[in-house]
Amino acid sequence: MQKTYDPTWDLDILFPGGSESKAFHTYLSDIEKEIVKLTAEVDSYSPEQPNGMTGLENIVEHMEKITKKAREAFAFISCLSAQDVNDTKASLLVGKRSEIKAKLDAIQTNLEQKFIQIDEAAWSDMLKSDALQEVSFVLNENRERAEERLSVDEEVLINDLEVDGYHGWGQMYDTIVGDMQVELEEHGKTNVYSVGQAANKIVNPDRNIRKHVFSQISKAWKENADLFGQTLNHLAGFRLQKYRHRGWDDVLKEPLAINRMQKETLDAMWKAITNNKQYFVEFLNKKAELLGIEKLSMYDISAPVSESVKKMPYTQGADFIIEQFGKFSPKMADFAKMAFEKRWIEAEDRAGKRPGGFCTSFPDSEQTRIFMTYSGTSSNIATLAHELGHAYHQHVMNDVNGLNQRYAMNVAETASTFAEMIVADAAVKNARNAEEKLALLEDKIQRSVAFFMNIHARFLFETWFYEERKQGLVPVDRLNELMVEAQKEAYCDALEEYDENFWSSKLHFHITGVPFYNFPYTFGYLFSLGIYAAAKEQGDDFEDDYIALLRDTGKMNVEELADKHLHVDLTKPEFWESALKLCIADVKEFLTLAD
Repeated sequence: MQKTYDPTWDLDILFPGGSESKAFHTYLSDIEKEIVKLTAEVDSYSPEQPNGMTGLENIVEHMEKITKKAREAFAFISCLSAQDVNDTKASLLVGKRSEIKAKLDAIQTNLEQKFIQIDEAAWSDMLKSDALQEVSFVLNENRERAEERLSVDEEVLINDLEVDGYHGWGQMYDTIVGDMQVELEEHGKTNVYSVGQAANKIVNPDRNIRKHVFSQISKAWKENADLFGQTLNHLAGFRLQKYRHRGWDDVLKEPLAINRMQKETLDAMWKAITNNKQYFVEFLNKKAELLGIEKLSMYDISAPVSESVKKMPYTQGADFIIEQFGKFSPKMADFAKMAFEKRWIEAEDRAGKRPGGFCTSFPDSEQTRIFMTYSGTSSNIATLAHELGHAYHQHVMNDVNGLNQRYAMNVAETASTFAEMIVADAAVKNARNAEEKLALLEDKIQRSVAFFMNIHARFLFETWFYEERKQGLVPVDRLNELMVEAQKEAYCDALEEYDENFWSSKLHFHITGVPFYNFPYTFGYLFSLGIYAAAKEQGDDFEDDYIALLRDTGKMNVEELADKHLHVDLTKPEFWESALKLCIADVKEFLTLAD
């Protein structure tokens, strides 16, 4: 008898009782007590002391333990607030998370300032100790970062003000979105949905339905546009003021540092993509022809070109993912099976959930949780595989030092996109006939369009917006204009109707944790293609090499990682051009089949 997987996650095994969990509140209290101890430890630490090296070793060990516990707590809060946007106690915990993060940031800032008091020779000697050598990359990174920041008191003040200022605007955005509803006319009656549920309904073979859903979703975002204009302007303003005081002119300085990559790498990637966009414009034009329209609009991009692709129930989709993972990596397949069996995934299609999907790690428990809304489409299956890729990345790093587990977003998106690619490729190869193959290939190419055009539009919008924001508040009408201008450039003006509300509807623009939450996705997509090509070439020898690459992601910059494991130079266009060829091959096959 086939096993059926439950599409709801189990959080009680972590902390029973949800947002009212006594165990979780005790856990939070213990973290705050440990923060007080670590604060005192760092305050009293002096590199000149005779036991300076030992003192630092103790601090680093203590920091690792608290980092793991804080990540555990933050992950639980993220899960609570996502599964039920009306959980007011979870909303309060989101505020508590910001407070704890500010305290940890203050400790980090204080410690980093002490690092720069140590001369280069003494610092180099200290990092030779067994305990510190393991985390030397992270410690060096912290020391370099301190040299570019303000004094301890000024940085601590910024951290404290962020709680109710900067992060407060992000939380306000989440609250407004949680209260939003979309009314859709269906079969002669009006149904009310959350924005996440409504967004799933835009993928429909009937263009009239797509247009209706798009217009109703747009209406909901427009009704709140003034509020979202406030949240975006003020969180961006906070960022810019912080940069100004630090003497940073380039708004990309922080996102590039967070992603441990050079500007030359980013420029080489976008240049290679821009030089090859004509193939994806051909794809969009051919898709319009197949749909019987002259030009696609934004709501047509995800439309199926055929109804021949059957939806898969959750258990069937899970089994398909496990089977395909197994062909590349038995260890990854075993992990995915365990995640389904232990209910680490929240995929139920119900009201009250936050839109979108994510994977979050519980490093203290050595578990992960995945959040999404599953309705059985091939895109849903790809998203599920994507998030399982994230989860597997953390899984293979569970025994790595906690300070070396903080890999950047761009390499995080590499593991997830690699997993997604395995499943998308398999779906195309397993097609029952030419019509289904065309539909599945089209679904796969949509990812390339998303990473090369949609993400590029986000990057362009944010770049232009920040330049204008330096001069003052940017009104909603201008935000709409910038969004459409960015979409027109990114899509090479290949569409008929654009989405002026995208700046308000895309959560990523309002996330305070990571600025420019866009280009790392495209990096991860293309970088994963390079890994995927190597995997197909290596065959059975690939699995251990892949794990070794993932385990290095938290202690190298991306250029070093690529050089060590793939023997390529990311600052040159050649690597990006070679990765793009795989995507272009898909387009060429699609065009041949379509004719």
